Amino acid sequence: MDAIYTDIDRRACAVLRDLVDRGELPGGLVVESDIRSWHAPRAATVHWFAGVGGWPLALRLAGWPADRPVWTGSCPCQPFSQAGKRRGADDPRHLWPVWCERIAECRPPVLFGEQVASPDGRAWFAAVRADLEDLGYAVGCADLPAACAGAPHGRQRLFFVAHRHDAGQRPDRRVGAGEARDDAGRGVPARGAGPLGDGDGPCGDPPGSGRARGEAQAGRGRREDRRGGDPARAPGAGVRRSHAGSPWRYDTWVRCADGKARPIEPGTLPLADGVPNRMAQIALYGNAIVPQVAEVFVRAFMEAEEEKPWIT
Repeated sequence: MDAIYTDIDRRACAVLRDLVDRGELPGGLVVESDIRSWHAPRAATVHWFAGVGGWPLALRLAGWPADRPVWTGSCPCQPFSQAGKRRGADDPRHLWPVWCERIAECRPPVLFGEQVASPDGRAWFAAVRADLEDLGYAVGCADLPAACAGAPHGRQRLFFVAHRHDAGQRPDRRVGAGEARDDAGRGVPARGAGPLGDGDGPCGDPPGSGRARGEAQAGRGRREDRRGGDPARAPGAGVRRSHAGSPWRYDTWVRCADGKARPIEPGTLPLADGVPNRMAQIALYGNAIVPQVAEVFVRAFMEAEEEKPWIT
C-alpha cells in the first residue's frame, strides 16, 4: 500500500520526493498542500505534517507492516514550545482542531503523533486525548528524550498513539475525557503503568526514567562546571552508551566557545554562515522528530498488541 505524504512546506516536499525516489522512505505520493484545504482518502496510510519523513522512517525501522493503514502527524510545536511565542490556541499554527476533523472524517484504525514536552504541550495533549476518546479511540502516551535511543542530547517529546476501539475488542476500561482534562492541571500527559500508559496509573517520570536520568546527568554537568572541571572529561563525555547500530556511535566531541564540549557528526562544519542550503536543512531538521525514538515507541505499541489481543 503506497503512503501519502503531505506538508505545506515546499522544501520539505522536495526532500520527501527525493527520499521516496531513492528508496529511503516507503513509496508513495507527496502532496504539497495546506491541511485546512486538503482531505485524505479513506483506507489510506497518510503522514500529515510529514516534514523530512521522520515518522514513516520510524515505522519502517520498527517493522510496521507496509500494508497496514496508519496515520502519523506531529502538529506544529511553535504555539506550545519554550522557543516560540507560546500563543497556544490563539496561534494560527495550532492545527490540532483541523487534524482532528480529518481524523473524524476517515477514522484511521491507528495513528501516532508527537508534541513538545513542555507544560503547554502537556495541556495540549490532555485536550487531544479527550478529543480522540470522544471519537472512540484508546490513547497512550510516553514522555521520551532523544537520549533514550542513544542520541547525545535531550530533545524531550511526548509521543502518543491512538487505537480505534472498533478496530478490535474494546478494552475493559478507558480514561474519560473529564479525567484527561483534569490531568492537564497536574501536568500528567497520560495514565498507564506500562510504556504506553494503558489506563492503570499515572504516566510520570519515575526515578529510573530517561527524563529523570537526563536531569540527574545535567545536574552533574552543572556541578562539574562550577568546580572548573573539563567538560570534555566529564562523566560520559565522548563515551558512547548507545547500541552498536546507533547513528551517533561515531560522534566527534568539540569544545565550544562557552567552554562546554558538544558532539557533532564527523566531517560536519559547525559554521553555517553564507550557506543557505545548510540553513534550510537546519530549519527542516529542527522541526523533525528523532526517528529512532519514535521507533522505540512504535515497537512498544506493537509489543503491547501481542500481549493484549483487544488492540489487534
